[in-house]
Amino acid sequence: MVASWAGLGRIGFRLGSPPAALHGPLMILGFLGTVISLERAVGLGRRWAWAAPFLAGAGAVMLLTIEPLGLGFGFLLAGGLVLVLVYVAALRLSRYPPYLIVESLGAVAWVIAATALVFRVSIPAAVPLLAGFLVLTILGERLELSRMAPGGSRIRTATLTIASMALLAAATYVIWDMDLGTRLAGVATLAVAAAALSGDIARRTIRLPGLTRYMGAAILAGYVWLGLAAVLWIAGGVSPGTTLYDPALHAIFVGFVLSMIFAHAPVIVPAVARVQLPFNAFWWPGLALLHVSLVARVAGSLAGSQTARAWGGAGNVAALGLFILVAALSAFTARERVA
Repeated sequence: MVASWAGLGRIGFRLGSPPAALHGPLMILGFLGTVISLERAVGLGRRWAWAAPFLAGAGAVMLLTIEPLGLGFGFLLAGGLVLVLVYVAALRLSRYPPYLIVESLGAVAWVIAATALVFRVSIPAAVPLLAGFLVLTILGERLELSRMAPGGSRIRTATLTIASMALLAAATYVIWDMDLGTRLAGVATLAVAAAALSGDIARRTIRLPGLTRYMGAAILAGYVWLGLAAVLWIAGGVSPGTTLYDPALHAIFVGFVLSMIFAHAPVIVPAVARVQLPFNAFWWPGLALLHVSLVARVAGSLAGSQTARAWGGAGNVAALGLFILVAALSAFTARERVA
């Protein structure tokens, strides 16, 4: 929530928030990096793997409390390196499945981004790598789930893997040439999204009732935002100060990433934290608010309306808060029933 607080400061709400420039690294590496590496540590089942979430969490705290910032970024880099080792161990144990290769490329993107930040590369130049970390991690998970569906395509898997490598390479090149690198990363992102969507089981599960429909809707909506982000990147939208900058970033980090989190939390949280999250109709309003407020934010940015952009951003934060509240109440209700 501290990262969200910093984000509100970025869009114009003066609430004594942390430095707005830290909003991205805090949310992506500090918060989501900790959560993702925690999930991987649980999955691997090795004690040393827990160093990844510990280092990532410590790095986030240091960014907020200690100068110079390079120390905090250094801890985030160390967390990313441990996560890469976690994937190496997992790949060796499972004979190198494509979905783990895609996810491991995401971890490499984390390491390169953190390295760039340690050496004081501007945060906007590291944004495509930060995005690559989340996109490849999430789509690797979607590939893993889709392999259980009938009619899996080797061509699709190969395309997704190659496009993921291209995305990592293009996002890294942004450090040296932001304009061309961003456009190339947009092309690669579009290819990754198309390959992943073509065989995603969400295209079928959205027709089923209850939790499966909720998850399918959130996942497919996320793909829409990912495609829009790719188009904006191709148009040169990751250059700070331009009209496309805010929409290009938040279409991917809010529209795609948060929608995917909303979709997977009812399944992942019980598996990792051993906390049940029963699904009910109250999960839908948070998802709806997320996308409606993001439409307002993107439309406001494109139209030059700071008011619409600001309130759309506030709606994004409110949607995240509502999601956390509903999840907490669901967990509490499930615990009361067991007791």
